[in-house]
Amino acid sequence: MVIRTLLAEDMNLVRGALVALLAYEEDIEVVAEVSRGDHILAAASACRPDVAVLDISLPGKDGLAAAGELHEELPECGVLILTGVGTPGLLKRALDVHVRGFMAKDSPPERLADGIRRVNDGERVIDSELAIAAMRPADAPLTQRELDVIGAAADGGSIEEIAASLFLSEGTVRNYLSKSTTKLGARSRIDAIRIARESGWI
Repeated sequence: MVIRTLLAEDMNLVRGALVALLAYEEDIEVVAEVSRGDHILAAASACRPDVAVLDISLPGKDGLAAAGELHEELPECGVLILTGVGTPGLLKRALDVHVRGFMAKDSPPERLADGIRRVNDGERVIDSELAIAAMRPADAPLTQRELDVIGAAADGGSIEEIAASLFLSEGTVRNYLSKSTTKLGARSRIDAIRIARESGWI
């Protein structure tokens, strides 16, 4: 039986390399390729893959959010997440949305193919190095109030909405977001949200 596989990766060279590598596997066929997280559900609904291999960091929608949608709409499709980091927050989110596979992006090609087969068989596949890293939670360098603001921003709230929901002034919200971005060494507010989320702080 051929395992119908969807592949989501935003870097064209990486995606092309993965498709080429999987083409050598007689029992695996890549039936859809997407470069954005918000295109995954539509592509999966059209081609009905057995397994979806999703990069965790995608434009439009991250891989875990897309995995949650797939579980809701196509529960028969097993999901294998590819990530460069292992944190308690990421692993917990992955398990919460019923992801079956959680592998490092730099895993050997044969391990990816084996992971796809095992996910297709209903097994859970978690890279041991990622699991070990996820057992060592980092302490948040942010105050609880800063975490509250970052969390509200992660939910898509505007400055005005965050200020109203947390009973803060808009200037205070901006200050918290600016401080949080600096403390986390982030490039932007979006990057700060990503770091806080992947670290399991929000």
